[in-house]
Amino acid sequence: MSITEDEARKVAHLARIAVDDAALPALARDLNGILRFMEQLSEVDVEGVEPMTGVTPMRLKRREDVVTTGGMADRILSNAPDAREGFFAVPKVVE
Repeated sequence: MSITEDEARKVAHLARIAVDDAALPALARDLNGILRFMEQLSEVDVEGVEPMTGVTPMRLKRREDVVTTGGMADRILSNAPDAREGFFAVPKVVE
C-alpha cells in the first residue's frame, strides 16, 4: 500500500494539520515509512506471547474495601477554589 500526495493532504485535513503543498511529498514519504514498518510488525510471530503493558511486573496498591460514613467534606472542600455551603461552587455555563 502506498500513500499518494492527495491522500496525505486528506490525512492532514482529517487530522486538522496545516500542511503546505511543498511539504506534502515529505509527509507522504513519512506515512509510507510508517505503513512499511507496520507491515514488518505484522510478520512477527507472536504465537504464545502473553500481552503486557510494561516490561516490569507491577501490581496496583490495594486498600481494604470498608464502608464508611465519609465525614471528610471539610477536607475535600479544602481543595476547591470556591466552596459555598458545603458544596463546590462552579460558574454557570448554561443559561
